[in-house]
Amino acid sequence: MLTNLSIRNYALIDDLNVSFPEGFVTITGETGAGKSILLGALSLVLGKRADLASLRNEEEKCIIEAEFSIGNYGLKPFFEENDLDYEQQTILRREILPSGKSRAFINDSPVTLDILSRLGDSLVDVHSQHQTLRLTENEFQLKVIDALAENQKLLGQYRETLSAYNSAKKEWQSLLDFQSQAAKEQDYNSFLLQELQSVPLKEGVQSELEEEYGQLSNVETILESLSQGNQLLNDEQIGVLGQLAELKRMVQNISDYGPSFEALHERIQSVFIELDDISVELDALQGRVEANPERLQEVNTQLQLLYDLQKKHQVASVEELISIREDLSTKVGKVANLEAEIADAEQRVASKETELTALAESLRKNRNAVIPKLKNMLQKKLHVLGMPSATFKIELELAPAFRSNGKDELVFLFSANKGSAHGELKKVASGGELSRIMLTIKSILAEYEHLPTMIFDEIDTGVSGEISNAMADIMSGMSKSMQVFSITHLPQVASKGQTQFKVYKQEVGGATTTHIKQLTESERVVELAEMLGGKSISDSALAHAKQLLQFP
Repeated sequence: MLTNLSIRNYALIDDLNVSFPEGFVTITGETGAGKSILLGALSLVLGKRADLASLRNEEEKCIIEAEFSIGNYGLKPFFEENDLDYEQQTILRREILPSGKSRAFINDSPVTLDILSRLGDSLVDVHSQHQTLRLTENEFQLKVIDALAENQKLLGQYRETLSAYNSAKKEWQSLLDFQSQAAKEQDYNSFLLQELQSVPLKEGVQSELEEEYGQLSNVETILESLSQGNQLLNDEQIGVLGQLAELKRMVQNISDYGPSFEALHERIQSVFIELDDISVELDALQGRVEANPERLQEVNTQLQLLYDLQKKHQVASVEELISIREDLSTKVGKVANLEAEIADAEQRVASKETELTALAESLRKNRNAVIPKLKNMLQKKLHVLGMPSATFKIELELAPAFRSNGKDELVFLFSANKGSAHGELKKVASGGELSRIMLTIKSILAEYEHLPTMIFDEIDTGVSGEISNAMADIMSGMSKSMQVFSITHLPQVASKGQTQFKVYKQEVGGATTTHIKQLTESERVVELAEMLGGKSISDSALAHAKQLLQFP
């Protein structure tokens, strides 16, 4: 319920703060006093678009705050989904800056206008004569029937299954699309895959082949270098090993004369051993290296094939070719197994469709069961509201496809007069009739659902005192399970409120401002007397006002 509303620098409002009780609240005031301004400010904090013209002082920002008690609204999942702090006393705030920009907050956390609007829709339902078109929408009409049929749990199962069904259909269609496209590319992909599989692709193979090619194509140079190196080490006259052996003997003769001589000898010995190993390795390499023109040609062919493949696939390494080969293998293999996958996907769709059809049929059965009850309730309540001949024709027809709320098309026809043909609400019902029908439907919904705060904005315009009494009784009845506001010009309606507020204007220092206050019992008598007979209050008007309020 709405517990507090604070408005600053909006239209004719300078600074206003008002707290509201639960139950049935009526709001009265002269035409032009600012009742619509209050609604406009509330609509802003509920997420409606802002207008810079709404600022009272264009050099200051406008701030509107609304506090709600939301403990019974089941809104924790909404707060968790949007990463917001959940508080049973939740504050919505809207700021409109002089620049024209606006900001929105929920419990001091900045939010987008969309999030604020979605939460606002769950907190307040504003109903006026020009907002009755929703009544003519099939989805809303089905919602009323589902409330009476207690279809909420079944609808939850249906929507969960519908989501799974749509996902299965999407997957199936994706496979069909892939099959259609892949069929065109299959032959070419198979050719590319065979071409890549014909080459021994493995990591490092290119480096190995390039190294081998370098050796095979330079055999003579390698052998000549190895031979010369061997000769340098082992020549009898000037061989390095011979010279080093002589040096080693010389230093060995003095190695016993101190640690430094011994260390020098060890170093020469180490060098000699290393060079001797090198000599052995040179000799071994000479024995292994030999010219092999056939192998050279083979290596060259393999390298050219790798280079050509890299150029063809526009890559620079064997590793990238391996990745392409794996992708092609997956594609070719997937196409080969696609028929089985498509059959499985089609079976999943069929299974979900069967399950969905059964749930839709259960929804239809429950709906058909309560339609007579709904027609009876509507006609009975409308009779009290001055529409004794109002009748409805409500039927369900099978829709061609699954919808978010089942597989039903609703025929919801209305006739206000005896002998008149039934027709669509939006075509045959007047604005006043739509208002009374909507009030009736909302009152029925209130018996089966926990509705948000309801605001009826002058829906009693143009009706007689007797009918307005009946409308007030309906709103008062609704307020037993929810908070209901009625903005009204009719004393019969205003008197039925558990609490009454008055909106009025004051002129101070040449500036006009709008205010609102809760009326005391004596102030209510005066206000109702003015509504009955004008500013010149007569004794009979006062007596009538007391009678309406049931005051002694």
